[in-house]
Amino acid sequence: MQVEIDGKRIAYEERGEGRAMVFLHGSPLDRRSMIGAFDPILRRRAGWRRVYPDLPGMGETGAVPGVETQDQVLDLLVQLIQTVAPSGKPAVVGMSYGGFLAQGLAARMGRGLSGLLAVVPSMGERGARVLPPSRVIHREPVDFAGLPEASRRSFEDMAVVQTQEHLEGWKRWILPGIGAADHVFLERLDRRYRFSFDHRNLPEPFEAPALFLTGRQDAMCGYEEAWSVLIGYPRASFAVLDRAGHCLNFEQPKLFGALVEEWIDRVEEYLAAAP
Repeated sequence: MQVEIDGKRIAYEERGEGRAMVFLHGSPLDRRSMIGAFDPILRRRAGWRRVYPDLPGMGETGAVPGVETQDQVLDLLVQLIQTVAPSGKPAVVGMSYGGFLAQGLAARMGRGLSGLLAVVPSMGERGARVLPPSRVIHREPVDFAGLPEASRRSFEDMAVVQTQEHLEGWKRWILPGIGAADHVFLERLDRRYRFSFDHRNLPEPFEAPALFLTGRQDAMCGYEEAWSVLIGYPRASFAVLDRAGHCLNFEQPKLFGALVEEWIDRVEEYLAAAP
């Protein structure tokens, strides 16, 4: 599916029926990474219409002319949400870069959202991040046959838990998005990896249920900085998982699933109690 916003085309996919939940993927990936992580959980639950957009520069959306700042990306997302969920408060889920954008939406939309989930969220510009040292916690024999050397190095550099099962998930849900991205466009956008406002200090508390889910060994986005924003999220849970890095959903799938389910329970309870 596609939606046109101010002459700019955004591709997205919908699954299920009910209240909207919008999923924002990392960079340079596409919606497949979020479908692989979350749809096995959400398709077991009735009442949620899952909206998976491809963000600017990625997937079927590709480069979007005129989009040069994170504020402009946020403008598109606000209008996308208003288009796909015009009659109700959607929940927002962001992973990595998508987690950064989700925090921007919390600042911009606030009471217009019914929940926020940020998984291994980026907290801003790469050079300023507080990161733990890169390390591998668990390694099993892995068959890399047929995988390009650059992809193998990327997996080995990022994966805290290196197993064949993790690699197969990486090949199915992660690598296609990397290959489809417009890296030149994304490099330009990355030069302005910040909003015009401080997303760490919300204009008012975000009162809906939230969850910040981080990896103790995440050497790409870290975990410490995410804790610092919780004062603005009085209904937030915070989890930092050992044996997990930036690929947390592959490395701790049972805990990932349980914590996501518990967050959805809280969002549904919040919605049921709303006037």
